[in-house]
Amino acid sequence: MRQGRANPPLFIGMLVISVITLLPQVFHPYLNAGILRRAKDKGLVRFEVLNLRHFATDRHRSVDDYPYGGGPGMVLMPEPLARAVEYAKADGLRTRTILMSPQGKVFSQEMAQHLAEQQGRLLLIAGRYEGVDERVVQSLVDMQLSIGDYILSGGELPALVIIDAVVRLLPGALGGEASAQEESFAGGILEHPHYTRPPVWRGMKVPEVLLGGNHQEIARFRRKEALRRTLRLRPDLLKKAALSDLDRQLLEEMKEEEGDGPHKER
Repeated sequence: MRQGRANPPLFIGMLVISVITLLPQVFHPYLNAGILRRAKDKGLVRFEVLNLRHFATDRHRSVDDYPYGGGPGMVLMPEPLARAVEYAKADGLRTRTILMSPQGKVFSQEMAQHLAEQQGRLLLIAGRYEGVDERVVQSLVDMQLSIGDYILSGGELPALVIIDAVVRLLPGALGGEASAQEESFAGGILEHPHYTRPPVWRGMKVPEVLLGGNHQEIARFRRKEALRRTLRLRPDLLKKAALSDLDRQLLEEMKEEEGDGPHKER
């Protein structure tokens, strides 16, 4: 096991995101590209990727073993994981340890916002094989998260999904605070449709209101189309969304325009 580490200094408001994984090579390209790289360069976040095998206790760097009671597959052993968690937390930062797990709560935009407001470190454990020794879960894990009801080979992709969703919500990460606020799910509904040049493409025109320069009308149009899209594709979201008086007025207009038939996205 490595002894000590020389981390760059922490800045006020900086979030540290550490990951424990058997596949560190999966993380480095993505963490060093796009928004994540820019957020890191701005001093908004620091990434740390820890190879679980570095915390093994034998010369073969073993981190998994057969499950007690029999059954298929292998289980991650408790000691290497515990050593990795303790190493990550040794600097004294307030740490929230999160296990990527199909048994966890399903990750959401609301949860991403909550994690983006955390102080200190988010420590993500990307499991592999059949799972993690339950004693680690009970003693060292603060919460478990899932990104959906399907099977993946390990926790690396879920960890990257969570990292991306959280980091883009850090103030200054997107370069414009309105960007995060206007995206899908940010206000409880889907985002409005987007258009760019040319104004006519293969016979299909950009809505005239977007070409007119009236920002108030554009904002109203976009909100209405966001509601229309949500009603058509994710009506369940509208049941939970905090709708304004204008939203309710726009929904009534849509009902009058389209009757009780299917809602078509414009």
